[in-house]
Order: sequence, then C-alpha cells, then structure tokens
Amino acid sequence: MLSKKLVETTGIPIVTHDHDFHWERGQRYVSVHPEINNYVDNNFPLLLPNVKHAVINTFGVETFKNRFDIDATLVPNVMDFNRVYGVPTPENEFFLRDVGVLKDEIALLQVTRIVRRKGIETAISLIDQLDDKKLKLVITGNNNDDENKEYYNELIDQIHDLNLSRQVIFAAHKVLDHKDLSDVYAHGRAATYFSTYEGFGNAFVETVLAKKPIFVNNYKPVYMQDIGNKGFETVMIEDSNLTPESIQQMSDIIYNPKRCIEIGDYNFNLGKKYFSYEVLEEKLSQLFTF
Repeated sequence: MLSKKLVETTGIPIVTHDHDFHWERGQRYVSVHPEINNYVDNNFPLLLPNVKHAVINTFGVETFKNRFDIDATLVPNVMDFNRVYGVPTPENEFFLRDVGVLKDEIALLQVTRIVRRKGIETAISLIDQLDDKKLKLVITGNNNDDENKEYYNELIDQIHDLNLSRQVIFAAHKVLDHKDLSDVYAHGRAATYFSTYEGFGNAFVETVLAKKPIFVNNYKPVYMQDIGNKGFETVMIEDSNLTPESIQQMSDIIYNPKRCIEIGDYNFNLGKKYFSYEVLEEKLSQLFTF
C-alpha cells in the first residue's frame, strides 16, 4: 500500500510489467485473510493515471481493455539473437553421451520443468508411436514445482507401461553441471513443446534461437495469436492430439538433418524479427516516452 501511496502523491511516471494476473490462477492467490485479498485487488495491477502497463501477450492487452478500459502495451518475451547459442563446443561435446544418448542415437529435447501444463506425456507418446529404439527423449527440467510429485509419478507409470525406460531420460542433474541451456540444445535434433497453457512460451523462442525444429501444441491462450501467426515452420497439433499426419510430419523432419538445418535457419530469422532485443528496445522507447 505504501508503494501505491508513493506513486499517487508524487505523480512520478511509472511503467509496470503485468504478468500472471491473480484472478487467472483460481484459488492459488486467495488468502483466508480478507485484508490480504483486498491488498492484492487494490494494487495488482496498479491502476493510476500516471502508470503505463506492459503485458507479454495479446490476451493481456485484451484483459486490460475489457476489465479496466486501459490500453496496455504488448511487450513480448525476447532473447538475444546476436549471441552464439545452441552450438557444439568442447564443453558440451559429451553432454548427450553423459545423460545416456549414444553417438548413433537421436535426441529430442523437452527443455521444460516437469509440471502438468507442459504436456510431457504427449512427448512420451510421440516417442512410443515413432517406434525407434534409437530415438530418445531428454527431459531437462526438475520436478520441484510438481506438488507431491503427482505428475512426475504419472509420467513414470506411462514410461513403464510403454516400456520406454531406455528411451526417456530425466537429465536435470546433468543440466546443472552446465552453465546454461545452450549446451543442452547443441546436439539435440529437435524439441518437443506440447504445453497446454503458457503465459508466453520462452522455450519456444529459445528453441528458435538455438536453430532447432520444434513440435508444438496450440497452447492457450497465446500460441496462435502471438507466435504461431508469425509464420514459423513447425508441426503443430491441437488439443494434445497426435494424429497420424502430424506424427509423419515430425518423423520426416527428425530423420532429415538437412531439413532440420533449413527449418532452424528459417525460424531463427523470423525469431530475430519478432522476438529479439531490438524489438524490446523499440517497445521500451514507446513505453518510456511520457
């Protein structure tokens, strides 16, 4: 409350970065203490005349317009497309070997935490349906955010039922040994990203930065209206449904390294156009002009 009073009394121009609205998370941010709920309602977002609002997706823009009749500015999540990323180096040469992917095997990367909305079960189903013992799924994130390890245990059951214990690798412990995820992307063939819900989708942009093909679910409420409509070449599925057609399209990419390079280069150039630091600079210039 003190910060709101400060902004009100000084009239200082403010830019807020509004993300993960509390009313979108069900009971997660609801307190048994009414005072806390009132505080949250009155301060998040900070609705004052001298405040400009930045949001990370079109849904956020629509939310501000519909709920508060305020024109928020869309500032997408961005990455540095001028840095070298996801390329082989002496430091990452044996990363895949260290996690259990042999030299003549192919790694698909699931570069996310283990939480239910990431749709990892769909990636495991893909490995099963491609039916190639030399194809492995490397899951890089930990399950620290998975309450009671419920989802993780479901994945373990799925892997056991499909007899995929040699093809699905949990690699979080090895990822920690590397300075960033660039080493993880360096030797993977493609990435799976079958999330059902995301605020934006950093892993998508990260995969594009690493010049790797990506297989994606049309996750809500962001993918098509903020990323998918930009022209990226992907294999997209709807409602986590792996159709025979989509599986064949993914297979055609996975087993064609030359095609993977072409897709990687094409998507990288689009990513630089829409989700680079240069885009952020332009957006911030608008926001900080009062």
